[in-house]
Amino acid sequence: MDGPHPDERTRPAGRRNSQGIRIDPEAEATHRSRRAVLSTLVKHEPGVLSEVSALFSRRQFNIESLTVGATDDPEVARMTIVIEEPEPGVDQAKKQLRKLVPVISVEELEPEAVQRELVLVKVDGAKPDDVNAVADMYDGNVVDASADAITVEITGSSQKTEAAIEAFDQFTVREVVRTGAAAIDRGAQTLRAERRTETTAASTAETATDD
Repeated sequence: MDGPHPDERTRPAGRRNSQGIRIDPEAEATHRSRRAVLSTLVKHEPGVLSEVSALFSRRQFNIESLTVGATDDPEVARMTIVIEEPEPGVDQAKKQLRKLVPVISVEELEPEAVQRELVLVKVDGAKPDDVNAVADMYDGNVVDASADAITVEITGSSQKTEAAIEAFDQFTVREVVRTGAAAIDRGAQTLRAERRTETTAASTAETATDD
């Protein structure tokens, strides 16, 4: 059969995703990934975390961290979900979350929102004075110390904790434990369970044609 040699055939550009689907390089370049913090109120009941996790796994959203905690309302819990996605992916994550029955409200926090995480760093204990000096630089606290290892607690923004971990590399880091981000709006603005009605109405309008 006539035709070009296999080595001479034009091959489509672009990488493939985890499902083997080729990604259009022009579309990928148009939508750069960004970090988004989604503050989500959910019903405080068994199975909610697994339902949210299943959604993100099924849709293959890139999760940086996910934390869950109680609120001032015993029937409501707050999830703080940090994702790294292009703009369409961020919008889709919010829309899909709002479809879940246990989800009360979803809000993307502004970049200037208060964000904190706690990090525990365990390093070799051969140079305790130097370790303490670095801990002081990042307002850290030594929470455990022995002749072999020292554990330091650091609390702050992700930029601060990342810098602290890098600074402790000089002492041989044995282990790092991170809580993930906790975040809250600045000023008087709050995310309350009472906003369920308006959020649900907006979500219904947004997702009517999104299935």
